[in-house]
Amino acid sequence: MSPARSHLRSALSLAAVSARGTTTEGTARRWLSAWPAPQEPSMEYQDAVRMLNTLQTNASYLEQVKRQRGDPQAQLEAMEVYLARSGLQVEDLNQLNIIHVTGTKGKGSTCAFAERILRNYGLKTGFFSSPHLVQVRERIRINGKPISPELFTKHFWRLYHQLEEFKDDSHISMPAYFRFLTLMAFHVFLQEKVDLAVVEVGIGGAYDCTNIIRKPVVCGVSSLGIDHTSLLGDTVEKIAWQKGGIFKPGVPAFTVLQPEGPLAVLRDRAQQTSCPLYLCPPLEALEEGGLPLTLGLEGDHQRSNAALALQLAHCWLEQQGHQDIQELKVSRPSIRWQLPLAPVFHPTSHMRHGLRDTEWPGRTQVLRRGPVTWYLDGAHTASSVQACVRWYCQSLQRNKRPSGGSQVHVLLFNSTGDRDPAVLLKLLQPCQFDYAVFCPNLTEVSSTENADQQNFTVTLDQVLLRCLQHQQHWSCLGEKQAGPDLWSSPGPEPGGRHPPHSASTKSLVFSCISHALQWISQGRDPIFQPPSPPRSLLSHPTASNGASILREAAAIHVLVTGSLHLVGGVLKLLEPSLSQ
Repeated sequence: MSPARSHLRSALSLAAVSARGTTTEGTARRWLSAWPAPQEPSMEYQDAVRMLNTLQTNASYLEQVKRQRGDPQAQLEAMEVYLARSGLQVEDLNQLNIIHVTGTKGKGSTCAFAERILRNYGLKTGFFSSPHLVQVRERIRINGKPISPELFTKHFWRLYHQLEEFKDDSHISMPAYFRFLTLMAFHVFLQEKVDLAVVEVGIGGAYDCTNIIRKPVVCGVSSLGIDHTSLLGDTVEKIAWQKGGIFKPGVPAFTVLQPEGPLAVLRDRAQQTSCPLYLCPPLEALEEGGLPLTLGLEGDHQRSNAALALQLAHCWLEQQGHQDIQELKVSRPSIRWQLPLAPVFHPTSHMRHGLRDTEWPGRTQVLRRGPVTWYLDGAHTASSVQACVRWYCQSLQRNKRPSGGSQVHVLLFNSTGDRDPAVLLKLLQPCQFDYAVFCPNLTEVSSTENADQQNFTVTLDQVLLRCLQHQQHWSCLGEKQAGPDLWSSPGPEPGGRHPPHSASTKSLVFSCISHALQWISQGRDPIFQPPSPPRSLLSHPTASNGASILREAAAIHVLVTGSLHLVGGVLKLLEPSLSQ
């Protein structure tokens, strides 16, 4: 047997440790059979979520769109039909005074900044975002907080039964998972009488189900890049065309600076739609002559998101005739890249405090737990992973501990969908991790008590195979980069950093997030204290040797990235309060 094949088999054995000696296929069968069947409607939150899960997860929704994208406009029209069946008309959504935001990366952070700024003005805010990290009700927020389980349950069954009345032999009565949640968000926001709703686009823009919005107050486009290529196109220009689909006649729109090609596409889309499109000046321009702005979210890339959020909030306040807008000192717009430059103004105290107080879990988030520091960022595109690497390296410098012991650096990674993991992993290599750990986005191998993170579209075999492929990519990258004497040092490096093992032995695959965290933390995280891990977690030599190194290290730094779903599963275990 070749060394590579032997290594793959060893990894597979480690990945299947929870199977008690059986194959991963057997594990997958038991794992799937352990999931509860959808229950009859009741007033319990978990029952509502289980029923929601039967409407398809986002993954299968993507597959459905791929099959039907020959007529995407028909899909948007179907969403309007569902809205009417639910008891609303498109015109009813105008009451929500919507801020509609799209983009490839940073659109969620932009929404979070904008929502927090406007909440500081005493406004009652609604915020619809995706995906959720721990509980599905995170997607629908009132005044920055996820709606309560009771409110979610009430609105879910009310909408579900309303749509079920239209069931017949020729029509599907229920929209898919994301569409249902979009409809539900609109109903919640209207019934709760919010002053405004910040709505994040799901995928793309032109044919996204949120694009039944006809008259938002303002629209925004965050940084563009390559993602969801099977749906949106394989160039940034094609993706820009999709994103520009949210522009509406006469509705102001703002974009951050983009590469010349996609920026030209956005400009053309705006002109065709009679939409006034403005280019956001950098945050530095708004800080000029005043105090520096402090952001609640770490990372230099968040400055672009904050600049866009300030323009969206400023425009919304201006359009609504809010009195505090008079505090602003606006300069005359200029033209750059054939687009008018958005106003340069001095942010008000409400705006400053909003930016400072913004929280958006799972994005450039740091958790310090004794000797273990967790760095969480759901980056999942090439450009966002590049930004993540910059943030991580800067954070390591800021969190530098006094010398006097070895430090171990660990990558916990997973990637899903049509993204190229080899590209993402190559970008992560400069971080010089001692260990790379791969696992599926499953909190536990068998989880029956939490419906929020169930996924009916994959088997354990499929997700483990993908993790093994990630491991192979990582090993190949390491072998290309490593020289013959690169790992020859027998002890800690001068800076206290423990030298990594050879590229072929420093990566591991675990069958779930819980097992991965147990191995990485070695019981040294004071909050994450699960029952004793199964002995088989240490059956692989790399796992056994690495456990000793991790137990003795003065500091352990763990970067969790590649998937927001992975980050969500990690947060569920590290922050138990998020599940309550």
